[in-house]
Amino acid sequence: MAPAMTRLPVTVVTGFLGSGKTTLINRALRDPGLRNTAVIVNEFGDIGLDHDLIEASSDAVILLENGCLCCSVRGDLVDTLVDLHRRRQRSEIAPFDRVLVETSGLAEPTPVLEVLLSEPGVRSCFSLAGIVAAVDAVNGPDTLDRHEQSIKQVALADRIVLTKCDIAGATDGIEAQLRRLNPSAEIVDARGLDPGRLFTALPDTWSDQALAAAGAQPDEAHAHRDHNSRVRRFSVTRDAPWSMETLRLFVDALQTNAGPSLLRVKGIINVAESPDAPAVIHGAQQLVHSLAWMRGWPSADRRTRIVFITLDAGAGDIEDLIDYIERLSTRTRSVRERAAGA
Repeated sequence: MAPAMTRLPVTVVTGFLGSGKTTLINRALRDPGLRNTAVIVNEFGDIGLDHDLIEASSDAVILLENGCLCCSVRGDLVDTLVDLHRRRQRSEIAPFDRVLVETSGLAEPTPVLEVLLSEPGVRSCFSLAGIVAAVDAVNGPDTLDRHEQSIKQVALADRIVLTKCDIAGATDGIEAQLRRLNPSAEIVDARGLDPGRLFTALPDTWSDQALAAAGAQPDEAHAHRDHNSRVRRFSVTRDAPWSMETLRLFVDALQTNAGPSLLRVKGIINVAESPDAPAVIHGAQQLVHSLAWMRGWPSADRRTRIVFITLDAGAGDIEDLIDYIERLSTRTRSVRERAAGA
């Protein structure tokens, strides 16, 4: 009898918009023990950025876009996993020992689990190692109260990673809330996290009964009603670099106007004064992070690309704000140049 084929472990990384999933994955990929890792990223937006922001440990970083894994992209996930394994077997890509699947912030992880547990072509090659949910300690309590997807993400997790604890201060309240939703999950503070341990395999507890107990719904009952009724996603792109002044005004405007309607903003920004090191901006609800800078461009695309996911707010309002900032920056620069030449 031929020996049974070793199945590769798959860890699902979930969490609501802006909860810090990409940051967790980047930390993990720097760990030598997780060097040979393939990453599959799903984004709910009209342009993809997360695959550029992930510091890949191998060449196997794959973007599933134009939908969420709970609906239209599910078939793509099956095809991607099967194709990844085939290419690995044929040595067409760098070898990998495990897979991380980062879901969209608007997706619940149940359909991903169903793919791993029920699709024969996937199940023969891969096994579920566990679910890691990132929860923002600042916005988490309000997010859990308002968004059903975030509740399911927490309820299905094996491990819950509390992020932004240094900003939130005391976390007793959010931890108690998480315990009520998922008494069995391990809750860890991201600040003291061992990234190699984060994605170690856990016992297979994902039976049909466990999924049902967590509130999973069958495919035919799932619809995008929560995604489409009030959630808007759109992007702003610019071919010409921004000046530092424009960037500063943009960040100030976001920090002044951010609120519950701003579910997520993330972007790579081409800055004229730093052509080879783009700026990166992240924000979620009331919290807009300080700028970070990449060491270099992740691809040949050097346009400024900013993705917004909002509740009710439309693209027109955001475009009008950015247009105003660009005009204001131009006028300010002209005034300074005239004053300097006087």
